[in-house]
Amino acid sequence: MVRKKLIEYRGTKSRQEVAKDLNITPQMLGMIERGDRNPSLSLAKKIADYYNTSVDEIFFNKNRNVSCLDDDSKEAI
Repeated sequence: MVRKKLIEYRGTKSRQEVAKDLNITPQMLGMIERGDRNPSLSLAKKIADYYNTSVDEIFFNKNRNVSCLDDDSKEAI
């Protein structure tokens, strides 16, 4: 769901290129895309700004009330 959106937004850019632009490691971006880690609010905002969209659009469902990041066991970064 959210992870597919991130990969779609990345498009033809490499993970390395986007990670460099976001000032995070490619490994961290990969973990976020795979759902292994959830971004902090500030990083979520940075990602949304990078893709010229909103945090809601990437990280929340269409009802805007249920987070797509629903696994509490995931560590926020």
